[in-house]
Amino acid sequence: MLMNSPKNAIGIFDSGFGGLTVFKAIAEKLPNYNYIYLGDNARSPYGDHSFATVYQYTLECVEWLFKQGCSLVILACNTASAKALRNIQQLDLPNKYPNHRVLGVIRPTAEIIGEMSSNKSIGVLGTRGTVKSESYLIEINKFFPDVKVYQQSCPMWVPLIENGEHESDGADYFVKEYLDALLQQSGEIDTILLACTHYPLLVPKIEKYLHPGVELVTQGDIVATSLADYLDRHQEIENILSKDGLQAFFTSGDTDAFDAHASVFLGTALASKPMK
Repeated sequence: MLMNSPKNAIGIFDSGFGGLTVFKAIAEKLPNYNYIYLGDNARSPYGDHSFATVYQYTLECVEWLFKQGCSLVILACNTASAKALRNIQQLDLPNKYPNHRVLGVIRPTAEIIGEMSSNKSIGVLGTRGTVKSESYLIEINKFFPDVKVYQQSCPMWVPLIENGEHESDGADYFVKEYLDALLQQSGEIDTILLACTHYPLLVPKIEKYLHPGVELVTQGDIVATSLADYLDRHQEIENILSKDGLQAFFTSGDTDAFDAHASVFLGTALASKPMK
C-alpha cells in the first residue's frame, strides 16, 4: 500500500476523468467512507480498444486498487463494465480474490431505467465499445422485456471532453449529429441514457437539441443509490470499510493535467498522486 492512502477504502476506477461524475455522486450520498479514485489516463480512452485489451487494462487497475486495501471496487466506466466486469467477477475474483468485490454501472442502471419510459422506448448514447458489446440491450431486456432499446455510439464525445473542448462551439456539431442519429431510429424514444460517465459534462449542449418530452438520464445518482443498497445488504463488506471521510486520487498519467481536468468534473481543486 502507498503511504498516505486511506485505509479500507472503496475503490472507484475509470479509464480517465468520467468516473469522477460517479465518484462525486457516491461521495455526496455516502460521505463517511474512505475513497481511492484511480484514473487510467495514460491509456485513455478505452472506447475503441478490443475486449481483451480493456479486460487486461481494467484488471491491472483493479488489482492495483486491491493492493491499496480496497476490498470493494466500483468500475465507474461503462466500457470497462461492458467489456471486463463479467470476466473479473467470474474468473479472477473466485480464483484469486474471493473476499473482494467488483461492481459496475450497467446493471444498476438497467434495473430501473425501464420504469422511466412511458413509451417503452429508450435511447442509449455510449462509446463504440459499450454499444458494440450490446450490454445495455441484454441487461435492460432481462428486467424489462417489453422495452425497446436503440443505441448510438458517440466516438468524438470523450476526446472532446478529455481535451477540454466540450463547451466549445465546435462540440455542438458532434452533439447534434449523434443525437439526431439516435432519435431518427424511432420517434417513440422518450428516455435517453448517457451511458458514459464523461457525458454529463455535455448535458447543457445535449439539452439544446433534445426533442420536447424526452428525458435525459445520467448515472451518478443511480449508481450511488445502488451502492448504498448494496452495502445495506452486504454487511460482511460494509463492516470492513473504514469511515474516516478520507479521499485520495491517483492517475496513471500526468498529475498536473489530471488535476486541471478533474477540477472541471468535481467543481473543486484537488491534488492527485501518480499510480506506482
